[in-house]
Amino acid sequence: MSRILITSALPYINGIKHLGNLAGSMLPADVWARFKRGQGHDVLYICATDEHGTPAELAAAKAGQDVRTYCDEQHEIQKAAGEAFGLSYDWFGRSSNEPNRRLTQHFAKVLEEKGLIEERVDRMIYSIDDARFLPDRYVEGTCPHCGFVGARGDQCDNCGRLLDPTDLIDPYSSVSGSKNLEVRDTRHLYLLQTRVEQPIRDWVGTKTDWQTLAKSIAYKHLDEGLIDRGITRDLKWGVPVVGPDGGPRPGMEGKVFYVWFDAPIEYIGATEEWANATGGDWRSWWRTDEGADDVRYVQFMGKDNVAFHTVSFPATIIGSGEPWKMVDQLKAFNWLNWYGGKFSTSQKRGVFMDQALELLPADYWRWHLTAYGPEHSDAAFTWEQFQSTTNKDLADVLGNFVNRIVKFTESKFGGVVPQGGALTDVDQDFLNQIKAGIAEATANLEDMEFRKAAQSIRAVWVLGNEYLQVAAPWTAFKTDVERAETATRLALNLVALFARLAAPIIPASAEKIAATVGSTDLSWPSADADLFNLLPVGQPVAAASVLFAKIEDEQVAEWSARFGGAEA
Repeated sequence: MSRILITSALPYINGIKHLGNLAGSMLPADVWARFKRGQGHDVLYICATDEHGTPAELAAAKAGQDVRTYCDEQHEIQKAAGEAFGLSYDWFGRSSNEPNRRLTQHFAKVLEEKGLIEERVDRMIYSIDDARFLPDRYVEGTCPHCGFVGARGDQCDNCGRLLDPTDLIDPYSSVSGSKNLEVRDTRHLYLLQTRVEQPIRDWVGTKTDWQTLAKSIAYKHLDEGLIDRGITRDLKWGVPVVGPDGGPRPGMEGKVFYVWFDAPIEYIGATEEWANATGGDWRSWWRTDEGADDVRYVQFMGKDNVAFHTVSFPATIIGSGEPWKMVDQLKAFNWLNWYGGKFSTSQKRGVFMDQALELLPADYWRWHLTAYGPEHSDAAFTWEQFQSTTNKDLADVLGNFVNRIVKFTESKFGGVVPQGGALTDVDQDFLNQIKAGIAEATANLEDMEFRKAAQSIRAVWVLGNEYLQVAAPWTAFKTDVERAETATRLALNLVALFARLAAPIIPASAEKIAATVGSTDLSWPSADADLFNLLPVGQPVAAASVLFAKIEDEQVAEWSARFGGAEA
């Protein structure tokens, strides 16, 4: 069995995440982690809250809290939301914790020793009333090209032109609205990515099995030419910039590292947090000179994060010259849109993770976002599709199959798995089709093709329903009880099988389904398994209450009014 390290893009601390964030990183990472654990592999799934940067400071100020208190609260909220959605993190850490601080400062020191970091003087906008330098996007004003009022200092959303804050007409601070601004010199550290461009290109070139989306984004940035990237900011909240001796760096007192420099390092930092809490050995997962050479490392993220993980973070790792484990497979996802538009809290468009669980159990969302998610193209969430797919896939196909055969067993065979006789050619033909379906689902999950995997699993569930229609144990019972027993026994074994196939995607429901036939086995099944003997003869079975309630039109109307719908 393999050792597999899985990370999903760190959710930013500023607010609960919406369904698109869930579908594009955390959920597929969890599905794949559960699948690989179900095969018996040694899996370590790491995630964390990304807590540094200007938005965290501003959100804390808006909430009337200091930043640490704000982040403490938000971390617990996001951790609870992940647990409620069944995300099986082995550890959910924090980029503000000590391991990440120490590792970030370590990488900066090593990179500078390698000649890959240098100090430069920048000219930046300083807000006198805010007593702070303003990042580009926190300076707003009138676009000099199109006259749009409210253009940001990095780009005009109206005409699309890239801007410098000093280009803006009548600039003001978006933090306070103050126009009391001036341009000041400020010193910053720059990571000289231009010097490691070829090693990064060579490394990306070795990833022949990466999907087109991930590689195309990586090559886009490489082909455009890397630039040296500023990796420090004039902020109070973040990993402090220090000198070679670990003390304050002369001329850079009070500065912190750029959030996109320290956030990917938190993958390592969170693993150290896990080790400190559990007694594990984090270095054997991350240092190739200490055992990580046999680790398979897989990252999951939305497409907007790909550049940072294929260029910026590799520049840090490669540039350090140290034997750190680098990603083997990067699975990127497109956008989940809301009726073709963006999720928006202010405009009440879309559902966020905490709200979703007020409406329906997690597995309803997990199934839909996996089976119909934004994998190979952007996907639009609509209430109407969610209703249709939930009712058809979960209620009509899976739930219906389980309830029909278990209730029949209760009424005709005393609620236990019957003995029956020999399998017929019809039985064997269905088993062969089902085994082919298991093999297909396995292959799709191995390839991280989640939509295809879900449809393969659903196709096996459909075969179960078709088997019941053909074998019709309720009809056979009238004239041939042994034949009815055989068909019932096979179908009950399929209930146990279907629970195992469902487990990576809808784990809570899989437990309930398995329990109806007295099983606790949720390991991933082999296509070569003896599917007629998964359950012992005589084992008690008991129908559950409704496994999946159908979504009614009235609910759709209510939710559309609350969260937005086609008319929004």
